[in-house]
Amino acid sequence: MQRYSRLNNLVGWLVFAVATITYLLTLEPTASFWDCGEFIACSYKLLVPHPPGAPTFLLLGRLFSLLSFGDVTKVSVLVNALSGLSSSFTVLFLFWTITMLAKKLVLGRPGMHDDRHAEPSSGQTLLILGSGVVGALALAFSDSFWFNAVEAEVYAMSSLCTAAVVWLMLKWENRADEYDSDKWLILIAYVMGLSIGVHLLNLLAIPALGLIYYFRRTATPTWTGGFITLVVSSVIVGVILAGIIPGLPSIAGWFEVLFVNSFGLPFSSGLIFFLIVFFGLLWFGFRYSKQRSSRLLNTALLSLVFILIGYSSYLIIPIRSSFLPTINENTPNDVLSFVSYLKREQYGDRPLLYGPQFSAQPYDQKEGAPRYVRGKDKYEIAEHRLETLYRDEDKVLLPRLYSPDPGHIQQYQKWGVDVRQTQDPETGQTAYAKPTMGENLGFLFRYQMGHMFWRYFMWNFVGRDSDVQQAGVMWPNEGSNSGLPERIADSKARNNFFAIPLLLGIVGLFFHARRDGNNALMVGFLFLFTGLAIVIYLNQPPIEPRERDYTFAGATYAFAIWIGLGVLGLAALLRTVLKSDSARGGIAVAIGLVAPALMAAQGWNDHDRSDRYNSVDSAKNLLNSLQPNAILFTNGDNDTFPLWYAQEVEGVRTDVRVAVLSYLNTDWYIDQMKRRSYKSQPLPISMEHSVYQQGTNDYLPYAENPAVKEVDLKQFMQLVEQNSPLLQVQTQSGRPLLSFPTRKFYLPIDTVAVEKMGLVLPERRNQVVSRMEWDMGRGAIEKKNLVILDMLATNNWQRPIYFSSTVNTQDFMNLQPYFQLEGMAYRVLPIKDPGFNPQSNQEGYVAKDLMYDIMMKRFAYRNLDRADIFYDENNLRFPANYRDKFYRLAQSYVDAGDNAKAKEVMNYCFKVMPDKAIPYDYYVPQFVVPLVKVGETQRANEIMDTMTNRAQQALAYYNTAPDGGLFDLEVQLNLLTLQSVYRAAEQVGDRGRATKALNLLQQYYPQQGG
Repeated sequence: MQRYSRLNNLVGWLVFAVATITYLLTLEPTASFWDCGEFIACSYKLLVPHPPGAPTFLLLGRLFSLLSFGDVTKVSVLVNALSGLSSSFTVLFLFWTITMLAKKLVLGRPGMHDDRHAEPSSGQTLLILGSGVVGALALAFSDSFWFNAVEAEVYAMSSLCTAAVVWLMLKWENRADEYDSDKWLILIAYVMGLSIGVHLLNLLAIPALGLIYYFRRTATPTWTGGFITLVVSSVIVGVILAGIIPGLPSIAGWFEVLFVNSFGLPFSSGLIFFLIVFFGLLWFGFRYSKQRSSRLLNTALLSLVFILIGYSSYLIIPIRSSFLPTINENTPNDVLSFVSYLKREQYGDRPLLYGPQFSAQPYDQKEGAPRYVRGKDKYEIAEHRLETLYRDEDKVLLPRLYSPDPGHIQQYQKWGVDVRQTQDPETGQTAYAKPTMGENLGFLFRYQMGHMFWRYFMWNFVGRDSDVQQAGVMWPNEGSNSGLPERIADSKARNNFFAIPLLLGIVGLFFHARRDGNNALMVGFLFLFTGLAIVIYLNQPPIEPRERDYTFAGATYAFAIWIGLGVLGLAALLRTVLKSDSARGGIAVAIGLVAPALMAAQGWNDHDRSDRYNSVDSAKNLLNSLQPNAILFTNGDNDTFPLWYAQEVEGVRTDVRVAVLSYLNTDWYIDQMKRRSYKSQPLPISMEHSVYQQGTNDYLPYAENPAVKEVDLKQFMQLVEQNSPLLQVQTQSGRPLLSFPTRKFYLPIDTVAVEKMGLVLPERRNQVVSRMEWDMGRGAIEKKNLVILDMLATNNWQRPIYFSSTVNTQDFMNLQPYFQLEGMAYRVLPIKDPGFNPQSNQEGYVAKDLMYDIMMKRFAYRNLDRADIFYDENNLRFPANYRDKFYRLAQSYVDAGDNAKAKEVMNYCFKVMPDKAIPYDYYVPQFVVPLVKVGETQRANEIMDTMTNRAQQALAYYNTAPDGGLFDLEVQLNLLTLQSVYRAAEQVGDRGRATKALNLLQQYYPQQGG
């Protein structure tokens, strides 16, 4: 036994070493896109990230960041390494899990019992350990798992928690007959509690663990007993999800409001009372279990206590929030706001088991539960959450087609839903016909399960078509790249595993089910609950901003168990030709290793992020576009989180205040903007909290008053702050709302003061206006727009105000004539661009010398010229934006007659971002005209030919591909490219190339014409 145990430990750690080396070699050295920048920043300074937070991850991330020893540039790679090591330990625990299950099969001892003292022979040991190696490495090199391992996200650590509890449960199963075996169950409970502070996905392993417990404790298990176990386990999951995580703080909040508001006691008195009662009940429970000698009750209570100990990591959220840190999302600094944070109330909810379809028409709204906020001496009702009411006949069981968003309704049609418009007999308004239950379930099976789960599953074990969003599965017979667009054919993410891992896993599944049904059932339910059950719970809409394969890492882990056990299945098939255990085991292991070896070879180049700096460079470049003490309005996620990383961790441009537009619709974020942050003074917001608190002035509708032709912005803001009756309109519910009486706004400008501030470039002095005038052009002013208008009225041009160039044009509020393009941002100035053309989609006057300094000297474009580095779809968006700004700069020099400067700018652009590394995008054809003007006709022709050929190839492919309808964005981008080529060729007099582009446009989009 000692020999096998030593080998099992040794090989496990060797597998761990292989995984660790792999992840450290391919780790991203900076903050990746999406949530990673936020998590690294919040780990480094223990800040408060978006709900529901991840305190366990943040605390461990903080410990890892301390290893930077003051070198802030190392913080990101250290927190990324936390994910890498989490993944390596997941692989290690998976190896030991597989070997425990394999040992039962190899020794012919299926079921649940103590196998520790059974010593396998040398050949059997080779087979057992080999199966563990194959399965563990298959997980290590799987697409989604590897992706999670090299960036600072919570999913790697969540997988570790899942792997740890499954391994611990199997350790308990081997020791269940020992008097102190329950300590393993208590340890599992503690890990579960800790995992709540990472991600809730880990809780879905509980039903599988429940089956292990049932099969081990029951001498003659039955199907009925197994079903009851699953029901009880599912109830435990529900109790933790609803009863413990938000439930206990919710009860505490109820007591808090009761004691403070009704009894007049001090703040926190209700919370203290709740804690006394709760711990008193726990003490009574333990005392009762001891009196009755109830081991089960005592273990259950201990498990509850240790879940709560693990869950207590969440205390860091209100503790840190109370110190008002620079990132403090939702400000959950008291028990009531903490409950809202845990429940993710800012994101709304989706119907799960019963609810309306997209065709349902609401007939009323009612006030739901009040939302309390802490006042001066009691809790005050900030608002009542409105509940929309639908008729019962409009509701269905398991509503999948629930979203009334017009874009979503359009997408539903791609999945077999017959979207029909009808006339409502009661109102006479146009409405949608109710989808059938067949269409509802068809969407569930075809899209939610098929496209959003099984497609991802196949990516990991069959092959992936490309990195383009909606990319399909690459089947073994699709090895040829003939007829494919370059974007797909040349994608480093185009991986073909020839379905070898899938086939090996299927062999393992059938072998396991046949030889050890109980354990196979356990693995099966682990796969089911961490895969298809999540599909039911998430109820995903028909389009997502990015691929969601990382969500199903638990199912990938479960299937990897069967890949490992597939080696045993291969050995069993070889039994008739090879009698020697060692020979049979060696050949089976060698064949099995083909799967992870192929996965590693195919996946290395698209998972290697070791020299990728694009996300952080884009953030620093945006910040370095701005003048000192600037205010920058941005979108969320990829526009903001890298900026937070750059400022919070590396200390880049902390004089700039980043204001996230979507967050400006909330009162807590506006409060934060009114406080100082590092070198940035509070934002110039004049409105008091009562004016913008949640539920107040969330939006101001347009209510035309013919007597008001235009409105002075400063006077309008004064009326808003006074809640003036002049702006009030009555809603159908009788509740008054503030409105705006005209779309035409103006802001008087003190031109003399503006000149003295040095805001005006010498060439723009005659463009300064005495009055800024614009048309809001919208039916309502959201709270975020109100805040921007307030700042424009209050700031008096003391601080530079910018919009990121990636902000949605609707948020510009038609201020574009007053934009000045500076790097990657538009600065708002009281200077009107005489050349502004609203049809050109080119906002902002180009300040040539300033832009030249920013783009050519300040900006960093690290490794965007390296063709060996994989830049996926998200990473290609920001370089496209650079190219657009390089074009604007070059064209402005051409317009000024400085062709030498224009040529220098364009040459530099194509040097730092060549086509071989960053493929030409739809902005590139714009360069044709200035290239011809400066004598670079050959390069201009090469661009037109390359872009035309690529667009022709892509459109031909998507027009005939069975799933071509899913790639609307790719089709639109290629049509835009052809339009740009056509216009450019027309402008330079190249009729041949213009005709070719026009013919292609007419072929694939006839109504577009030219």
